[in-house]
Amino acid sequence: MTMPDPQRQRSPTDESLDDDDGDLTDMLGELRVLLPTAQLLSAFLIAVPFAPGFRNIVQAEKNVFLATFLLSVAALVLFTAPAVQHRLMRPLRQRANFKARASRQMLVGAAFLAIALVLATQFVLSEVLGHMVGNVAAAAIGALIGAMWLLVPLTWNRRQAA
Repeated sequence: MTMPDPQRQRSPTDESLDDDDGDLTDMLGELRVLLPTAQLLSAFLIAVPFAPGFRNIVQAEKNVFLATFLLSVAALVLFTAPAVQHRLMRPLRQRANFKARASRQMLVGAAFLAIALVLATQFVLSEVLGHMVGNVAAAAIGALIGAMWLLVPLTWNRRQAA
């Protein structure tokens, strides 16, 4: 076995591989944050229809529940897809393409999760405090998600570029 020479000049290809590995590592860290949120929401939603009072809620709220549940499960599928794909595609030959596809899947999953969080807020607070409070709270959560997930990063990028 040969040891790498620390004095050897690194080629641009070496650096891009490190960047790709770093990006994949970052992506895994990001998934470790997003995945439990989708799992927890899905687990909560799975239990809801079996609660005694579920049959008594109005059809509109059942529709909100169904949309929330489906979006939450879809987010879960999209967040886990890169790991399963990576395992099935080993050895990974087109790292950049994989990373781009996995990033898109994560972003779509995050969008689904964001909508599911807004709908879950509306569903729960409408049942507890009434539809007006549920709708206002859902709008507030939607605005918070939009600000923290979109506006902050876009503003930060603009400032960094200037």
